[in-house]
Amino acid sequence: MALEILIVDDEAPILRSLKRTLSQLIASNVDTAASGEEGLEKCHHKSYDIIVSDLNMPGINGIDFLKQVAQFSPETIRIMLTAYGDVEYVLDAVNNANVWSYLRKPWDDRSLSIVIQQAVAMRKLLVERTALKQALIQTEKKRKRSVEGFIGESSALQDVYRIIEKASPSNASVFITGESGVGKEVAAQAIHNLSKRKLDNFIALNCAAIPSELMESEIFGHVKGAFSGAVGNRDGAATMAHNGTLFLDEIGEMDMSLQAKILRFIQTGTFQRVGSGKLEKVDVRFIAATNRVPQDAIDDGLLREDLFYRLNVISLAIPPLRERGDDILLLATHFMNYFMGEEDKQFSGFTEDAKKVLRTFSWPGNVRQLQNLIHSCVVMNDGPLLSAKMLASQLPAEQRKIAKLTPDKVETTLSVPNLPTSAVNSQAGIEQVDGSEAANLETPHQENATTTDDSVVIESLADIERKAIQEAVAYYEDNVVKAAGALGVSPSTLYRKIQQW
Repeated sequence: MALEILIVDDEAPILRSLKRTLSQLIASNVDTAASGEEGLEKCHHKSYDIIVSDLNMPGINGIDFLKQVAQFSPETIRIMLTAYGDVEYVLDAVNNANVWSYLRKPWDDRSLSIVIQQAVAMRKLLVERTALKQALIQTEKKRKRSVEGFIGESSALQDVYRIIEKASPSNASVFITGESGVGKEVAAQAIHNLSKRKLDNFIALNCAAIPSELMESEIFGHVKGAFSGAVGNRDGAATMAHNGTLFLDEIGEMDMSLQAKILRFIQTGTFQRVGSGKLEKVDVRFIAATNRVPQDAIDDGLLREDLFYRLNVISLAIPPLRERGDDILLLATHFMNYFMGEEDKQFSGFTEDAKKVLRTFSWPGNVRQLQNLIHSCVVMNDGPLLSAKMLASQLPAEQRKIAKLTPDKVETTLSVPNLPTSAVNSQAGIEQVDGSEAANLETPHQENATTTDDSVVIESLADIERKAIQEAVAYYEDNVVKAAGALGVSPSTLYRKIQQW
């Protein structure tokens, strides 16, 4: 491809000589101008790869001419043509006109060839750099900051945005995976909201939260007299989701026999209410989710393989919060602003140590845990800044981890009595605490605590039990059944103790 070159000089013999030589050295289209004014006129009508300009010319001199060129065409390679006595002006040209190189009059063809070849190489680099810069700008423009409930701009979340936007217009089933609290239902809702079904119902069922004996009725509905307590006909989620979307969360927790009925429902679009022999047909889009690894759930007999393949037409994996980089700060700021309005509080942001904790904490409960933490901090503290100490005070079960993140700045407030390890472990049933760790933690005043002569605070067993229950329930994100299992008691016992408080 021929280069576009412009030569500007007030001496006609030099213009003719340079044009002839350049045409022989390199494939090019060479234009000439007898003054800076004429050169500018040509530059406004045509883009040049290389411009060679004399320094001393009547009217606009070479420096002023090239300076103007640099403003509207920075990628053009600018070369100064100067006599021997003008060398002292070259530095001024380099500083003020961004001149790339210069040629001395009279020149020899070898020097001219070297300068031009180097200029061609530089021009190629500048073009590539400009193209890369434009590509990055376009990529940044396409980079999304939020999609239907999701907030974040990390690379991990860009894939989620892309799949949601591609999957939404389709009627294909979607299978969402991800840890608890990452936003699987938010993703399902986003798919529905961006689909052609958005004006109809989005029905979400948490398969882990509904007793197995009631799940079939919840999904398919029942008729009057179908079972004890069925005093009337009742529509199930399948009927309510007609022309809309049915979201089955934690489908791996559903009874295997009911999974077979769900499989048939997906295949045929028909179902029977509990207690009825009549087939009903609906038009439903299915979205399912699990916090398990699907293949592990299949191997463990918790998820039918054929049901998984039927649902897994489009796969969507939601990344955990710890893999989303500075999205954590964006989310934390969003939650802070939201809860400031809810609670009528004023905060201006986070301290640097708080930001470090937010970035480096493992977030086992993901976005849900972050949301609850910020809400708690806003309620329990006053501005203007949320600190790492404030964050730690609302995460009693995690304070030792936070203290390791910012050991010089965070003072923990977890109260651990100076009791034998076995006593603590038998009451808490979650995490064993030894004396050396307890010695490094502050022990605030307790209403039901006793102070010995050695100033050691001993909590009552009732306080220890209550704290263990609260921490277990918080750890399992309000799932009392799992908390009870971790504590080694029945769920009914846990419910009874909580009600007694």
